[in-house]
Amino acid sequence: MPETALRIDKLLFLLRIAKSRNLALSWAESGFIRVNGRRIEKGSATVGIGDVVTMPRGEAVLTFKLIIMPIRRGPAPEAKACYQILS
Repeated sequence: MPETALRIDKLLFLLRIAKSRNLALSWAESGFIRVNGRRIEKGSATVGIGDVVTMPRGEAVLTFKLIIMPIRRGPAPEAKACYQILS
């Protein structure tokens, strides 16, 4: 049965936004990531299909909507098919 929600640290790793799960965890704990406008301070915060994630990405801000739940950390085209960039 497919998962309906994933931890934010695992999601960022599977979507190839973070190079490691530990890096994604540190981003989440820094408090700069928002899910549906709500500030995230723990790597265990869950994200589901349809949720909007906003986070800093270098000097820009990355905002994306989760379209389908990733199953694995596959190649980049497979990961990019799981979300839609909003800004």
